[in-house]
Amino acid sequence: MPSSANNSYHHGDLRQRLIDAAIALIGEEGIRDLSLRQVARRVGVSHNAPYRHFADKEALLAAVAEQGFESLRVAMETARQGIPFNSLERLEAIGIAYVHFALAHPFHYRLMFGDYRYNFSKHPALAAVANRSFIVLVNTIKEGQSAGVLRSDDPHNMARVAWSLVHGQSMLALDNKLQIEQGEEFTQFLRFSSQMLIQGLAGNSAS
Repeated sequence: MPSSANNSYHHGDLRQRLIDAAIALIGEEGIRDLSLRQVARRVGVSHNAPYRHFADKEALLAAVAEQGFESLRVAMETARQGIPFNSLERLEAIGIAYVHFALAHPFHYRLMFGDYRYNFSKHPALAAVANRSFIVLVNTIKEGQSAGVLRSDDPHNMARVAWSLVHGQSMLALDNKLQIEQGEEFTQFLRFSSQMLIQGLAGNSAS
């Protein structure tokens, strides 16, 4: 007789439990050896149960990455909305929130931006949420341009420059290459680098 826990899985909770198990296993053993069978075993369901939600390993990993991008978008948007009017301060807050997200969710982040390659045409939901997280940055730059405090170059290219900075910081921090302990000193470094970036993005627009 199936357990009551398994019954609850079949009524809506199994998909998220499989995603959670995949994240845990990625943290323990990496992505390469992950399998749906292994994830099913961790959750305590039959080997066939994951296929009700995911066609294969790539589909499961795409769901994990999708969840990560949505959480990143929320973190960036929350930081942005916490500063009502100043677009330059919003840009700084978004950058800091981005790096803090990466450090708080390292397995999500490495899956989102690491060596694993997705066929985005097969996973339109993942492509859409990844784009929405990027658009938070683009829109903030457009606000700064409208306010006359950022240069009037292509906002998407300017967003790519900003993204390149915070992504590099995130990966260096995750790999313990920055030689700065996480804490107030690290946050001060993030603020300093964000201000240097903003000066470049502002150019002569504010003069």
